Amino acid sequence: MLVDNRNGLFPAENLSVIQRICHRKYGIGSDGLILIEKDDTTDFYMNFFNPDGSKSYCGNGSRCAVHFANSIGLIGEKCSFRAIDGVHEGLLKENGEVSTSILPVSQTKLYGNDIFINTGSPHYIVYSKNVDAVDLVLEARKIRYSPQFAPSGTNVNYVEQINGSHIKMRTYERGVEDETLSCGTGVTAAALSVMQQDGKISVETKGGKLSVIARKLSQGFDNIWLTGPATVVFKGEYKIENQ
Repeated sequence: MLVDNRNGLFPAENLSVIQRICHRKYGIGSDGLILIEKDDTTDFYMNFFNPDGSKSYCGNGSRCAVHFANSIGLIGEKCSFRAIDGVHEGLLKENGEVSTSILPVSQTKLYGNDIFINTGSPHYIVYSKNVDAVDLVLEARKIRYSPQFAPSGTNVNYVEQINGSHIKMRTYERGVEDETLSCGTGVTAAALSVMQQDGKISVETKGGKLSVIARKLSQGFDNIWLTGPATVVFKGEYKIENQ
């Protein structure tokens, strides 16, 4: 969900309001809420909240934010915006897809055969021969709540490599505390984990197909871009009272 909050009227400090709005039974229902706000140095500030009210960077959310900012006349086809982790760039393509830059990744960490990558949000990646067969919530929560990632925890991704340029994945997202159909920072982390050289990785999620391009460095990656569709589902009004 995206809100034009350039007037600063949304009660962003009231986390119970955000939790209520994101609730799928008592509110509108969403995996996150984004406030588009004024920024002194870029075109806008993307203020992202998870359904529990916690904050992080959201890759797919940033693509939606760029699309929304364009729809309200705030930006043209190109922009820069600031988020909790720093400054990003956005680009609306002629085919309707939206690309956003991801900040450089300097380090990855191995845990046996698994890998940990921070792409603005922390992601633990487990490789699987069949991601559809994984009991994702059960298995991912063992990692998400493990002492080594306490107290903030981590997102968990199960990744199946189809070939050198195509992967399939599922994500358990902290703050949502369940499987999400597509996670942009998770898609980026998974793509980087299998990228052997400069290039493009196509990523298949339950929510759709995305792609990631990056430049591989001796340690880490830069020039990272996440690309995919962004579609308006509905517009409406929500009345905030006694929350």
